[in-house]
Amino acid sequence: MSIHSKLQKGEKSLSKQIKKAAVLGSGVMGSGIAAHLANIGIPTLLLDIVPKDLTDEEKAKGLMLESPQVRNKFSQGALQKLLKQKPAPLTVKKNLQLITAGNLEDDLHALSECDWIIEVVVENLNVKKQVFEKVEQYRKQGSIVSSNTSGISVEAMAEGRSEDFQKHFLGTHFFNPPRYLKLLEVIPTKHTDESVVQFMKEFGEDVLGKGVVLAKDTPNFIANRIGTFGLLVTVQEMLKGGYSVGEVDSITGPLIGRPKSATFRTLDVVGLDTFVHVANNVYEQVEGKEKEVFEVPAFMKQMLEKGWLGSKSGQGFFLKKGKEILELNPQTLEYEERKKLKTPALEMSKNEKGSRNKLKALVYAEDKAGALLWDIIAPVLSYSAELYGTIADDVVSIDRAMKWGFGWELGPFETWDAIGLEKSVNKMLEHGIVVPQWIKDMLEKGNTSFYKEEEGINYFYHNGEYLPVEVNPKAIDLKLLKKQGKLIKNNSGASLIDLGDGVALLEFHSPNNAIGLDIIQMINFAVDEVEKNFKGLVIGNQGKNFCVGANLAMILMEAQDDNVFEIDMTVRHFQQAMMKIKYSTKPVVAAPFGMTLGGGSEVCLPTAHIQASMETYMGLVEVGVGLIPGGGGNKELYIKHLNSLPNGVEFDLQKVANKVFETIAMAKVSTSGDEARENNFLNQADGVSVNGDHLLHDAKQAVLSLHASGYKAPVRRKVPVVGETGYATLLLGAQAMHLSGFISEHDLKIAKKLAYVIAGGKIPYGTEVDEQYLLDLEREAFLSLVAEGKSQQRMQHMLVKGKPLRN
Repeated sequence: MSIHSKLQKGEKSLSKQIKKAAVLGSGVMGSGIAAHLANIGIPTLLLDIVPKDLTDEEKAKGLMLESPQVRNKFSQGALQKLLKQKPAPLTVKKNLQLITAGNLEDDLHALSECDWIIEVVVENLNVKKQVFEKVEQYRKQGSIVSSNTSGISVEAMAEGRSEDFQKHFLGTHFFNPPRYLKLLEVIPTKHTDESVVQFMKEFGEDVLGKGVVLAKDTPNFIANRIGTFGLLVTVQEMLKGGYSVGEVDSITGPLIGRPKSATFRTLDVVGLDTFVHVANNVYEQVEGKEKEVFEVPAFMKQMLEKGWLGSKSGQGFFLKKGKEILELNPQTLEYEERKKLKTPALEMSKNEKGSRNKLKALVYAEDKAGALLWDIIAPVLSYSAELYGTIADDVVSIDRAMKWGFGWELGPFETWDAIGLEKSVNKMLEHGIVVPQWIKDMLEKGNTSFYKEEEGINYFYHNGEYLPVEVNPKAIDLKLLKKQGKLIKNNSGASLIDLGDGVALLEFHSPNNAIGLDIIQMINFAVDEVEKNFKGLVIGNQGKNFCVGANLAMILMEAQDDNVFEIDMTVRHFQQAMMKIKYSTKPVVAAPFGMTLGGGSEVCLPTAHIQASMETYMGLVEVGVGLIPGGGGNKELYIKHLNSLPNGVEFDLQKVANKVFETIAMAKVSTSGDEARENNFLNQADGVSVNGDHLLHDAKQAVLSLHASGYKAPVRRKVPVVGETGYATLLLGAQAMHLSGFISEHDLKIAKKLAYVIAGGKIPYGTEVDEQYLLDLEREAFLSLVAEGKSQQRMQHMLVKGKPLRN
């Protein structure tokens, strides 16, 4: 059952319900919000203005301004763009059916059916106030109205509206793209009812899947205020220090715990026009030194005039010419070869583990990299401290806003802790950087960090004392559980942890969570332990990805040494472990997220239930490295397809085999948890969690629900296969593609092996075989392909280049 349906059935503590919503404004942001609402199952109206003129094409078709397709063309056009945008705003294309296009003249009456009305029109206070005046005429009492403004005063928007409107009005600032970016800033006014604020916070987290931060009604709120300041400081320090665009980006990305897009690539993605608008919004509302920082440099204004806006215009701070990426010279406005900063400190930082340690080493380094990083980080820390209490009530909200909205690994105050508060403050004072009095007072009292941990509980500094960090009980933290003594057993690849309430969790933590013998060993131990002492098991983790597959480097090394016996043993152990999961007497629930590829999918398929994150990219991708799945993936995906068919209805077994063959042969990877269901990796009973932070909690609840309903291990049954005639049918398409030159000789060889496994070998059509027979076929095919030189070349290429080789 989805979170939304639970909400509607009254199983949540939320006092209101959002059964239908409306989004006013169908630009990139408005249509993106509508798409996100559709993704979670909320029917949504998308309304925009009525065009004032006909296009030549519309005139040629004999259309008039009164024609419905003309009057709705902005919102209707936005819906069509949703299907083409990348990354995809919709988790599956059919969600588009939940969005109804309309306009702000003919369809305002439909607002009376909506529980939430979100305004996303042009960033102009007068226009917004006019829209809200119309909304007030049609909205029902008690419906929530909000603005997605990125910085206009929320208080000012509500002026002149009725008491009920003002009580139910607030800011809800999504970040673009709404499906993917976690932050939702909720900005109440002095009139907003506290119950509405609390509802939106819970609804934002539980239903929208967001990280919600309460912000104050100040220019650009929290994340854009600090983020824009930081970006402009970086630009100014680049110009002052004579660094290049490429040099700055080479050290302001993952090296210091920031996104790969670093500084200038981020600006290209956001769009220079959008960035300048946000910067100007603060510039016009502040004074003194702060105003100086928010003045956009002259060369960026010239870029704006030239239309060099970034990705959407084809050029910005970077320009792609063929395969080469050039960087802009801000002095000459000409494009040059991209540069990277290289200094002794950068080389030394490679020995440091984790961005916290790298950052600490680099900001105090006495070379060009150290100087630049200090000059761009120290002002941001000082600025964040100055805004404390003004833009948000506590350091936690500021840190979370920067992490969730800008993708920083550490928020400003966490960064300060990482580099050492005392040491950095002393250096700031030496360099004439303003340090707010409350920080000095804090240090005088002997408090040398903003955060501390005691007995597995995190605390933050607030007004002279340390308070517990508020955590949603659904956000399970595995690191904290280990510190609280909940670790049952571990080895180099995995840990078994007590989640409480009679549920255990198996966590992978090998490099990239790749599956090797250590993880297989822990799977066997975990199932045995759970069968004796627990109600059930969750398989999940909090790494970057759930699991990228088997340990490819180990397989290649053994293959190159002709050690077939070792590979055979490993594959057998993996297959047996998967069968152990499948036939466990206690329910096993997988909680995949992010990349769930190859062996990662094979771990999920035999479980009693899959609770996937909305952002789950799931697929059996072994053909990309010259192999086929070897841990039971072919068999389990085939059985999952068979089990999805209605009972008692005749079906074409060949069509099932064809679909499974196509999915694996083409290495199809889902673009969401919902699409994984369409690809039959998930069935209708499996769940999708919108909030990734709640994934382990939802998986745990699934275990408890299965246990409470008297879970029994599945009965071993034989599997019908298409046999020899089906094998021939499967190969027809592959052979045609080979003859047309679409696939290589080696691709065809892999396809033949895969077809043989899925068909069940050379036996009569419809023969029922046991699972071990299919596992043996799968393992034999896997081993024969591992020994192929061209497959080994593909594995090598993937390990070195990170992308498939077609040889």
